[in-house]
Amino acid sequence: MCFKAPNHSFLKYQFLDRLLAQYRLQKAYDHLKSAEILLDAGMYNDSLGRSYYAMFNAARALLALKQLDSKKHSGVISLFNQHFVKSGIINRTAGRDLNKARVRRESSDYADFYLVSKEETYTQLETAKRFLKIVKLAIEKWQ
Repeated sequence: MCFKAPNHSFLKYQFLDRLLAQYRLQKAYDHLKSAEILLDAGMYNDSLGRSYYAMFNAARALLALKQLDSKKHSGVISLFNQHFVKSGIINRTAGRDLNKARVRRESSDYADFYLVSKEETYTQLETAKRFLKIVKLAIEKWQ
């Protein structure tokens, strides 16, 4: 009887990928909590940004499991859609929500006279909560 010895370096990297995914997911939840605090304080622009970063870091957490990342936000979103939305692991609505959140965050950060309403901020916060739940479930299934 013959068997192949386990590839310990592969197991080591798989463990590190999971560790990185958990770290990024925790960071996402920290951003979500910040978004809630900022919303309650009436700082809608900043809350909107934190909600987006919660979603962004959750997407990066999932990408870590495939050893994927990008230096650009658009690259992270593209990889997320390519590897998780198109394959059916994550639903299309979540993919669209992530992109919409990025556009809102960029508008609120860079556009002159872009006023963020309480309702818009609350809606994005709720969207971010749903997104994190979806990603967390996907990560749990992956492991």
